[in-house]
Amino acid sequence: MERSPDTTEDVFPDGTCVCGQDLAGAADLGVRYSHQVTDLPDARARTTQYDRHEVACPCGRTHVADAPPEAAGAPGTVTCGLNFQAWCVFLMVMHHVPVERCADILESMSGTRPSDGWVHALLARAAKAAAAANTAIRALIILARVICGDETPLRAGPGPKRNKKYLQVACTNLLTCYFLGERTLPSFRDFIYSDLHGTVIVHDRYVNYDHFDGVSHQLCTAHLLRDIEDAAQTYPHAHWPAQIARELRALIHAANTARGQGLDQVPDEMTAEHLKLFRNAVNVGLSQVSRVPGAKAKQRPGRLLLECLKNREADVLRFLTDTAIPPTSNQAERDLRPAKTQQF
Repeated sequence: MERSPDTTEDVFPDGTCVCGQDLAGAADLGVRYSHQVTDLPDARARTTQYDRHEVACPCGRTHVADAPPEAAGAPGTVTCGLNFQAWCVFLMVMHHVPVERCADILESMSGTRPSDGWVHALLARAAKAAAAANTAIRALIILARVICGDETPLRAGPGPKRNKKYLQVACTNLLTCYFLGERTLPSFRDFIYSDLHGTVIVHDRYVNYDHFDGVSHQLCTAHLLRDIEDAAQTYPHAHWPAQIARELRALIHAANTARGQGLDQVPDEMTAEHLKLFRNAVNVGLSQVSRVPGAKAKQRPGRLLLECLKNREADVLRFLTDTAIPPTSNQAERDLRPAKTQQF
């Protein structure tokens, strides 16, 4: 219970005692029990009119009162106050409510519906107000030892739905930095990746992440496991996909266990047997799924996956060497997902 409730109401017994005495005159012995009820007040927009007076000085000059900050519109117009604006931004940014639905919710809450255009314009105003904080977040992301990265197509701007940008994200478990650009290498450079030095990037194997010097990679094992499952369906009679998936999951579990024990890296005795079986399965897969002849021939997805597991094993299993490195980029995917759902 709250130690300092907003209001307190005293409730006294009413009626009569079994002896016939009226309890209205009974002696108060103090509070015996307390109950607290938390509720929301009725929400209704309240309109305040600011009448700006004009006064005349004895010298003959006249003066008109300045408009208060919350009444920033032109005379004769109606503007929405700061709390109204804050609710709109809160719904759109924190809960990812689309613009039109945000306006509908405000109408249901307050009885006044703002225009969709006015609601949408608040995003740019809020971004401007948060610019300094975003700069600080970007700097802290660049200084982080491990970050997760991801990207997704996003409808942006007026016009048909095919007009898309790519929303990029770089994050830690505490900080998230967004960048609206393209899925091109120049766009990646304009984000944060050119400024990273000694950072481990956890990502989905998109080729642009490999174009930056001075960084290390952790290939997202969630994406790898999905690709291994696809290989299992492509080669239903092969045993190597199931063995690779089983041993990779076992290595992830070992890393989680070591992290839970406060260890900086996974002890060899927890991984030796799983690594052996993992590597054996990769080698068997390579022996069964041959390369398509020709220097420019398109290779099978299963072959490319196996070559990645073989040739980039250090990037696949880097999470074993440092328990601060997550094995997946799930955090980045979670940070992107609300922007996708907000489109619908």
